[in-house]
Amino acid sequence: MIHEFEPTHFQTTIGSHEPVLRVASGDVIRTWTVDSGGYDRHGNDITEGGNPQTGPFYVEGAERGDTLRVRFERIRPNRTRGVTGGLVAPNVVDPGFVPELGPRNSEDWWELDLERGTARLHDPPPGLQSLGELPLDPMLGCFGVAPPQGQAISCATSGEHGGNMDYRGFREGVVVDFPVFAEGGLLHVGDGHALQGDGEIVGTGIEVSMDVELTVEVLKGKAICWPRAEDESFVMAVGNARPLDQAVQHATTELLKLLRDDHGLDYRAGSALLGQCIRYDVGNVFDPAYTMVAKVEKALLERL
Repeated sequence: MIHEFEPTHFQTTIGSHEPVLRVASGDVIRTWTVDSGGYDRHGNDITEGGNPQTGPFYVEGAERGDTLRVRFERIRPNRTRGVTGGLVAPNVVDPGFVPELGPRNSEDWWELDLERGTARLHDPPPGLQSLGELPLDPMLGCFGVAPPQGQAISCATSGEHGGNMDYRGFREGVVVDFPVFAEGGLLHVGDGHALQGDGEIVGTGIEVSMDVELTVEVLKGKAICWPRAEDESFVMAVGNARPLDQAVQHATTELLKLLRDDHGLDYRAGSALLGQCIRYDVGNVFDPAYTMVAKVEKALLERL
């Protein structure tokens, strides 16, 4: 079944909030999100900022110990103007270099050509006048399920439930799996970026409201600990934590478990493969928890 959902209020925490819609496993949800500041497709400020989320969506049959699978069928900007932070974050440069960056009150506006799929700086800083257009690569920066023990966790950060991971690989066509901690899963989605570099080092991507279409599926009895994902080329596992080495540990552990669960590789075989073939991508390095994505090529697994 396809559900057309028009949100009327938004959440700035991911938690066990009252669901806005109940759907069945296999259903499709078509909806939209405001941008990270709470602005809609018309540029109207309709809710408080802080990565406001559309949802939560209750998926029938999802229980603790299951996995909720989310396939992003469509992620498209729905307005022609987006904004980014103007300076890199202090925590991603040497401390002594921070004063040289200058005042932290700047931002950049981008004009989006939705038909051609491009972005252009509205008022380029000196030296970037000839940069021209960049191709859009829309993704969602913050989404996830209700965390364990009835917590409501700020959309500024992330954890085992997902949250503000800001990984640019979470784009259209990707499948993301979440551990279910609360009845119904309670899926939240938001924080659309028309384009973003690795790490979200200026504290934003090109922030914009989005039209989103997703399919949800309950995998009964499949227990995972951290988010997992798959695109056309890689299987992935996600770790969210600070310091960064702890995020690496979570992601690597979950990828080893994924190879065991889905591909029959014990930890000895998984270690031999990942030792030479693992790849790491950096998600968020701006917010309280960092995100690390560990991945391995599907082409390698297809040989087994």
